[in-house]
Amino acid sequence: MTRMSRPTRARKAASTLRAAPRHWLLQDAKARFSELVRKVHSEGPQHVTVHGRDEVVVIAAEEFRRLQGQQTGRALIDALQASPDRDVDLAPSRSAMPVRGVVL
Repeated sequence: MTRMSRPTRARKAASTLRAAPRHWLLQDAKARFSELVRKVHSEGPQHVTVHGRDEVVVIAAEEFRRLQGQQTGRALIDALQASPDRDVDLAPSRSAMPVRGVVL
């Protein structure tokens, strides 16, 4: 009768990570990168772990652009145009400024 050794903590963590649908060990992510990319599109963000810790999250490019935000200000323009108070005049009123005499 052979005695089975108890699984180490690292082995338990590795088997748990393999079972989790959105977590990948680094070596698995490298070996099955095409599958990882497909799962990003079908299941959402995928976590890649190194030594049992989350190191990176792989997300779709469209989601990255959305999170990064647009540098054009388009979101602000759209929000202002969607406002129910968009007809309010935002032009600042100008008042006459006194002119100082300059000695040349």
